[in-house]
Amino acid sequence: MSGFRSFSEFYPYYLSEHKDPVCRRLHYIGSTLVLAILATLAVTGLWGYWWLMLVAGYGFAWVGHFKFEHNKPATFKYPFYSLAADWVMYKDFLTGQLERKLQKLP
Repeated sequence: MSGFRSFSEFYPYYLSEHKDPVCRRLHYIGSTLVLAILATLAVTGLWGYWWLMLVAGYGFAWVGHFKFEHNKPATFKYPFYSLAADWVMYKDFLTGQLERKLQKLP
């Protein structure tokens, strides 16, 4: 993880790459779909369709970055930190903590 010694150092960078609210909304849609697909696969046992989670999660996020945020997704350079940060951002959004964290960014 060049440039970041910890996830706590990475997360503010990640948020700075998600300032556009439409981009963030697309991330939330993708994450919600991932959870719905995971639940469906768990109930039906149709695990051969696991790849739909990748399409939903990354598809919506990448549209947000290329069309609205106009930057490269952090996934390309920091895949593991980025995946974790996406779920933390989703949690921060759902718990009402995200706006405060965005306001602290330089």
